[in-house]
Amino acid sequence: MKSNTLFTAVAVLLCLVVLADGGLAQNKRIGTASSTQLLIPVGARGVALGGSQLANTKGVEAIYWNPAGLGRMSNSAEGMFSSMSYIADINVSYGGVAGTFGDFGTLGFAVTSMNFGDIPLTTEDDPENVSGRFYSPTFVTLGLAYGRGLTDAIAVGFTGKIINEQIGRTSATGFALDIGIQYNNLIGVSGLELGVAVKNIGPQMKYDGAALYRVARSSDGRRPEQRYRSEAAGFELPSVVEIGLTYEGKVENNIMYGVNGTFTNNNLYLDEYKVGAEVGLMLDVIELFGRVGMGFVPQAETDDNIFGESFGLGVHWNAPGVDITVDYGYRSATFFDGNNVFSVKFGF
Repeated sequence: MKSNTLFTAVAVLLCLVVLADGGLAQNKRIGTASSTQLLIPVGARGVALGGSQLANTKGVEAIYWNPAGLGRMSNSAEGMFSSMSYIADINVSYGGVAGTFGDFGTLGFAVTSMNFGDIPLTTEDDPENVSGRFYSPTFVTLGLAYGRGLTDAIAVGFTGKIINEQIGRTSATGFALDIGIQYNNLIGVSGLELGVAVKNIGPQMKYDGAALYRVARSSDGRRPEQRYRSEAAGFELPSVVEIGLTYEGKVENNIMYGVNGTFTNNNLYLDEYKVGAEVGLMLDVIELFGRVGMGFVPQAETDDNIFGESFGLGVHWNAPGVDITVDYGYRSATFFDGNNVFSVKFGF
């Protein structure tokens, strides 16, 4: 047990070192990240809690939030689908499956895709889209995750992600890695949980494709037309380090509550603080949940952080042979309609 505790302490300290190092230069590089869709939350429960559930997320949802929670999945297998109406008529879909394989641990697979709809194609020769042509970007992220409980108190996990973006005749592909750890009963306090995750660690991405080719014409007319390719610049991924705490308890035998807090350091943005709370009523075979959350970016200008408070509801039905969970989450947004998220999860 002492060795396990030491392992956890070392992991936390290493993450704190990365956190401190990244925080020194973050203000100088705001807006230089690529693939920022990796930061869009998935799942109605997580959105309703303001993204604060880093320490107690578990099961197939944890593939995104903290892969260590995959090792705490209570079912032998789970499947989940989630749909979010994001900003500017963008829809975000998420699907994941996970299964436990005895002492080996739990494996999970997830797909996240964005639907931008049809966008008018404007060019230098057709700035008003008289031709009536349209295009639709394709952003897809595939994740393969592994999680395992080392002891009753400690779980670890990681997620490898392949990121693909395609806009017209250009595309970019990248790879990223998430690593997480969860520790229950922190400092011997029952219900107190710690979560640490380092996410979106990977090499730069760069666009390439036929749309980057141009035709060069000589200004004096003595040389024939020549084709050349514009070299696209590389961009870093939006790496983050997150540290979260959760305290869970019961008021009565059938009423539970949880209070969450998470600190997020983004290497290419400002520090963010997330808080959330959850209350559950346990009936015979049905559990009802109410959730609220909020994210704060103290250093941001007034209009920089467009997202505000969040809330949601959930129903868990322990049906014969299968668990069914239906969740709803809402997050307010400035200048845009709020985000509505629906999730359905099955456990076997």
